[in-house]
Amino acid sequence: MRAGHSVRVVHQDRTERPFLVIWEATRACALACVHCRAEAIPDRDPQELGTEAAFALMDDIVAFGKPPPIFVITGGDPFERPDLADLVRYGKSIGLPMAVSPSATQALNPVSLAAMRDAGLTALSLSLDGSTAEVHDAFRGIPGTFQRTMDGWNAAREMGLKVQINSTVTLANVHEMPEIASLVRNVGAMTWSAFMLVPTGRGTNLDAPSAAQVEDIMNFLYDMGQIVPTRTTEGHHFKRVSYQRDVLSKLGLDPVAELGLGSLYLSLTEQARDLGLVEPQRVRRAPLNVSSGNGFVFISHTGEVHPSGFLPISAGNVNSSTLRSIYRESELFAGIRDVTLLKGRCGECEFASICGGSRSRAYAASGDLFAEDPLCGYLPGSFKAGLETAGSG
Repeated sequence: MRAGHSVRVVHQDRTERPFLVIWEATRACALACVHCRAEAIPDRDPQELGTEAAFALMDDIVAFGKPPPIFVITGGDPFERPDLADLVRYGKSIGLPMAVSPSATQALNPVSLAAMRDAGLTALSLSLDGSTAEVHDAFRGIPGTFQRTMDGWNAAREMGLKVQINSTVTLANVHEMPEIASLVRNVGAMTWSAFMLVPTGRGTNLDAPSAAQVEDIMNFLYDMGQIVPTRTTEGHHFKRVSYQRDVLSKLGLDPVAELGLGSLYLSLTEQARDLGLVEPQRVRRAPLNVSSGNGFVFISHTGEVHPSGFLPISAGNVNSSTLRSIYRESELFAGIRDVTLLKGRCGECEFASICGGSRSRAYAASGDLFAEDPLCGYLPGSFKAGLETAGSG
């Protein structure tokens, strides 16, 4: 299956060089988020990579070649590290595009953001899981995080920093999505990323939408792509949905009827219409052909290397091996890139080469890295409308 323009292609060998590198600089964080992958703790781990080790890691990333991967420092809360500005400054000096993903604590303020910008920061990502303080603060476990997020968002935009907004989607907040999209449109963001829940860390206590509801959510996100820049995290089948919707649009067919979309899609669409999120305001950007272990790599606070931050299987440690050798040569990374190893519906799916399903969610649900993604409701071979155009473009 080739997706044509429905998926943006990274023009580099993803088996040789990642497009995006995420480093969990610390697990220390003052918040108590109910969905936290890292199960963040109040204090820093003494086994964290120190400043010099972090510099060495960044040197290793630059050695992948040009263009260099985007480097994101996440946590926990990166602001818990007193050397954060030094880390950003060093990365900038060796040519890495630097981004930070902070928590909405008191450290997220105009002074600290200006210091990061002056050190060379170009982008940051902020989490917004509700359109009101009531909903968002319930996720974060600490009152005031919604307002600090909004203040930090506005301050970063005024400073010229690019901002990505991340929203975890659960049954408790799924109906907030149109309101969040409206905030993204009004305040402005580089990207709005909807995170499809993986039952790991504290996220095991949350209720995920059903596979059928996720289809509705993905199609709603596709619609919003002409209003705000949308993408997904651990929602690999968004690429398949984008392909299907592009085909249906070209054929002039109704996606509700053709894809069997349900009441959640209709409800979200109606809410969006009431908020004026209807008239196209931008050209939709297709999702990237980047996925866990295939253009993407995650390094833990202690140096363990994972295909995804939501997949608790290590391929090696940067304290004893180079990131380049682990990414290029490890059995784990090689296996996760091989779609012929997929099982169940993922193994039978004609969209496997552009999707492949969430390996993190498959592993969390079944213990089998190559099992089918439980939050994908697609029946392989059922999209008959694409037969005439499949493989073209």
